[in-house]
Amino acid sequence: MRPEDDPAWLDRQYNNRLLVPDFASHFDKWRQASAHARAHAPCVLDVPYGHGAGETLDLFPATVRANGASAAPVLVFIHGGYWRALDKSDQSFVAPSFTADGALVVVPNYALAPAVTLEHITLQMVEALAWVWRHAAEYGGDPSRIVVAGHSAGGHLAAMLLSCRWKQVADDLPAQLVPGALAISGLYDLEPLRHTPFLKDDLRLTPLSVARLSPAFFPRPKGRLYAVVGADESQAFLRQNQLIRDVWGPTAVPVCEPVPRANHFSVLKHLADPQARLHELALRLLGLR
Repeated sequence: MRPEDDPAWLDRQYNNRLLVPDFASHFDKWRQASAHARAHAPCVLDVPYGHGAGETLDLFPATVRANGASAAPVLVFIHGGYWRALDKSDQSFVAPSFTADGALVVVPNYALAPAVTLEHITLQMVEALAWVWRHAAEYGGDPSRIVVAGHSAGGHLAAMLLSCRWKQVADDLPAQLVPGALAISGLYDLEPLRHTPFLKDDLRLTPLSVARLSPAFFPRPKGRLYAVVGADESQAFLRQNQLIRDVWGPTAVPVCEPVPRANHFSVLKHLADPQARLHELALRLLGLR
């Protein structure tokens, strides 16, 4: 039996809460820093982008105008949690360092599995991005400069949005609404998750949904994806990160690298740290470097 065919191996590889014994301390730090950000930074909270459960988003306007620009590039950050946990309010801490660099930051929510399917969540994020494109200017953002970033399940959703055929969503949307994406510890081939014991009952993936929801099975998109992963993550997550580069190629995935001394949860502090390379990569996609 190959290791990847062993359910116990899959649980060990994909259950990050077991792999990082102090995972709860990371969650506590995120929530504390996020509460501080919402209390001390300009923000507009719980704005509806649709009418369904979970369909709200938070906006953090830029606090400076970079290079004298009249409008700010837009960073949409999508939280992780295996599509079944966490909330946008846990991730507000990502915003302040980017608003200080001159970006409008948008953090959307989505409904969670098993109450909804991954197809439903993906379509919610499509709806959220369409809302951002239509309304970014009202909050000082430039709708022609939207970058999507996401962590873990959010990294999967960022890659999905990079591949979206926007003209089939609505006639008023541009063909390339998302020209760039940053996926942190993303998941691109969902077939292993269909067999992973601690996930499979909640995600309810089928062979058809795996084919429809795995970016690694899609044609190479026109936009750019930066794919990063914590250097201390599991073999499976390191493989997932390399897989999208191997399939889409270096033109579509010009950055594919590990973040040194980072696990699946600590990797996010590198995104929020203005001195870190991961933060600089996001700025590069935003056109702020």
